Amino acid sequence: MVSMDTTRMEALVGLPAVLGLLVLLVLPALTGIVRDLRIDRQLREAEQGRRGRKRAQKSSSKPTEPSTATWYAEGRRSKKLVSS
Repeated sequence: MVSMDTTRMEALVGLPAVLGLLVLLVLPALTGIVRDLRIDRQLREAEQGRRGRKRAQKSSSKPTEPSTATWYAEGRRSKKLVSS
């Protein structure tokens, strides 16, 4: 029969305790690294998507704004309707 002396018992208890403390110290750093990598990937994908949209966009698909003359004419028409 194998008997466990005090030294082996302390080692058996101490090893998991040290490993547990190591995990508690390293885990926040690892989660931070994983989070930073995920954010970097999302930023890279967003930048590539933005570049892809700019290349795919044709001149006919650009949103147009009314010219100053159109805006002025619209204002004149609405004033005529009110005054008459």
